[in-house]
Amino acid sequence: MMNGKKVVVVMPAYNAAATLERTYAEIPMDIVDEIILVDDASRDNTIEHARRLGIRCFLHERNWGYGRNQKTCYSEALKLGADVVIMVHPDYQYTPKIIPAIANLATCGEYDVVIASRILGGKSLQGGMPLYKYVSNRFLTASQNLLMGAKLSEYHTGYRAFTRAVLEKLPLWENSDDFVFDNQMLAQAVYFGFNIGEVSCPTKYFEEASSINFSRSVKYGLGVLDTAARFRLQKLGWGEYPIFNKDGKGLKDASDAYYSDKSSCPGPTCQTDPVPLKKFPS
Repeated sequence: MMNGKKVVVVMPAYNAAATLERTYAEIPMDIVDEIILVDDASRDNTIEHARRLGIRCFLHERNWGYGRNQKTCYSEALKLGADVVIMVHPDYQYTPKIIPAIANLATCGEYDVVIASRILGGKSLQGGMPLYKYVSNRFLTASQNLLMGAKLSEYHTGYRAFTRAVLEKLPLWENSDDFVFDNQMLAQAVYFGFNIGEVSCPTKYFEEASSINFSRSVKYGLGVLDTAARFRLQKLGWGEYPIFNKDGKGLKDASDAYYSDKSSCPGPTCQTDPVPLKKFPS
């Protein structure tokens, strides 16, 4: 725990077998109470590696997408009684060594959301961020800050923490199941008035680290601009959008009901299995 709060790390995984162990080894277990990994139907043996490491695992038996993976991550973390949930990508692009800094901000009572920014510190290009990604990051961030009246250094990091109150209030099941989910979630946090803190985070780009290609990046960028435009229109009273509706479907409203199988696990050994595995069928 930190500051008397239960801290749960969630790892949305897809083909992360090559980097999972390195990521796991850097998680500070003196602070983190539980670790959850959700495997989005990987084609490699990610789930076997995770179970060998003793990680609590959840398996999507079909590939539902990065956003849908996070919905499962946060739902299951809340069921474990998490006060703060920190998302760490298991591809080792972001180091878990700064979890103490993130957790401290998220548990001190001053911030509801904490993001680990690759832009603060000015070393993202030195870490290997492709130039086109850096330029698009700066353009999209400036556009969102202008349209949303915020002052974040970036909206596109996948390393962030949320308090329980945020996860219970945001209408997350109204968000995309794709990569733009990340951006929609931060836009929702701004819209509903949550306090957002930032810490500087080094990042690494290498072959095993997951990264969307150029065409997916373009789709993501258009989704980001669409999200910011909807935010502005709803603030002005010129539109109504489910992702910014306080009565929209959230984690407490959907959870397992969204899946076709409500069973907690695939067989009778689940209750005694020291490394439980819960499957969500297609």
